[in-house]
Amino acid sequence: VQLQASGGGLVQPGGSLRLSCTASGRAFSSYPMGWFRQAPGKEREFVAAVSWTGGSTLYADSVKGRFTTSRDNAKNTVYLQMNSLSPEDTAVYYCVAGGKDDPIVAAMDPTYWGQGTLVTVSS
Repeated sequence: VQLQASGGGLVQPGGSLRLSCTASGRAFSSYPMGWFRQAPGKEREFVAAVSWTGGSTLYADSVKGRFTTSRDNAKNTVYLQMNSLSPEDTAVYYCVAGGKDDPIVAAMDPTYWGQGTLVTVSS
């Protein structure tokens, strides 16, 4: 599985941004998908995960209520809608996937990583 994230950029505090991640390969709908981020000088941290069908999601406490992850299996794409952004959300965001047929929690310990996309929240 190869993952290609896009949609990063500069946004003002309080603003919104949507990240997309397109996966290549077959059986996309059999992989739990997710997002991690790494802020400058900090370790990578889990952000969100979504199950095969999109029916279940998991979020880090720091983004709960502000971020929403979803997926479109027909397009092999997973999304991260980010609202009410703050400077603390500034980071490189990575699209990830668990193993094939794994449960949603596998996206918290990913098997596959995409390249990152930079999100900068600043006025």
